[in-house]
Amino acid sequence: MTVEPEGVSRALAMSDVAARAGVSHQTVSRVVNGHPHVAPQTRERVERAIRELGYRPNTAARALVTGSTRTFGFVTVTINQYGPAQTLVGLEQAARSAGYSLSVTVLDEATAEAMHDAVDRFAAQSVDAVLALATYDDAAEALHLVSTPVPLVTVQSGGAVEEPAVGVDQVTGARLATRHLLDLGHRTVHHVAGPADSKEARDRIAGWQAELCAAGACAPGYPRGDWTPSSGYAAGRELAARRRAGEEVTAVFLANDQMALGLLAALHEEGLEAPRDVSVVGFDDLPEAPYFTPPLTTVRQDFAELGRRAVQLVLARLRGEDLRLEPVPPALLVRSSTGPAPVTAVPAHGRPSSC
Repeated sequence: MTVEPEGVSRALAMSDVAARAGVSHQTVSRVVNGHPHVAPQTRERVERAIRELGYRPNTAARALVTGSTRTFGFVTVTINQYGPAQTLVGLEQAARSAGYSLSVTVLDEATAEAMHDAVDRFAAQSVDAVLALATYDDAAEALHLVSTPVPLVTVQSGGAVEEPAVGVDQVTGARLATRHLLDLGHRTVHHVAGPADSKEARDRIAGWQAELCAAGACAPGYPRGDWTPSSGYAAGRELAARRRAGEEVTAVFLANDQMALGLLAALHEEGLEAPRDVSVVGFDDLPEAPYFTPPLTTVRQDFAELGRRAVQLVLARLRGEDLRLEPVPPALLVRSSTGPAPVTAVPAHGRPSSC
């Protein structure tokens, strides 16, 4: 018989949970390790005992037995923009709901060597799978050159690639924004694009152009930004100058909300107001978007659903299943920054002056 020193409490063990729940040690082990063949009532009894006792499984010991650390690795190049940051939040929440934790590596550069090193570090931590955010070309190209000993899933809002991937339907989102403006009577829609090396930005251009083409409207030349308000401000100044020069600029769809914020400021300085003179639509639905002046019409990306589908895809890969998921659908949120085209800008006949 072992006598513990007075004042020293031993760590809780599975046997303590088993005794509290009135089940065997093996049953507790099956519940803790997510084994499917446990009766619902028994599982609930064990989980209640775990909560009451405050039991925490020994992850190192569990990994030795099951070969799983119940951890996913997540590698990304940047999370300083709203979209990537919210993607990380959505992934973490979905992983936690599935009983996994998320280990994150943020790279300074998206080279194949850096990606390979990150995957090697995750392999040394015995992660169950790796997820990679690859919205930029360099990150996507680097992933093509990396082999992993565990399943690799690409999380990118731009659409499918060769590897298993999940994403938001960017093309449809851009088409929703453009169609909304055309339905308000604007004869064409100007666009402020994101960086040229961003797949998301290119897909939004494609959606904007496709919707204009379907409506028989022209696609004017577009300035590019870098996702920041300052680049949106510069684009706003450019479009205001083009308007003064006689080009019909009554509606602008921007590739993200932060650039829309800058454009609204530039228009205001130029004596132009939304939606009286120019209707404005963004993309992302920042938490601040309803408090812009005016509140911003925008396209919402469901990052929580993106994270859920990414984890669903990872779990399918771990089971050896070849699961292919549809892109996450976006949603248009109409607020006060869009309105009917100015009457003076809509003659009865003829094409827009920007064609």
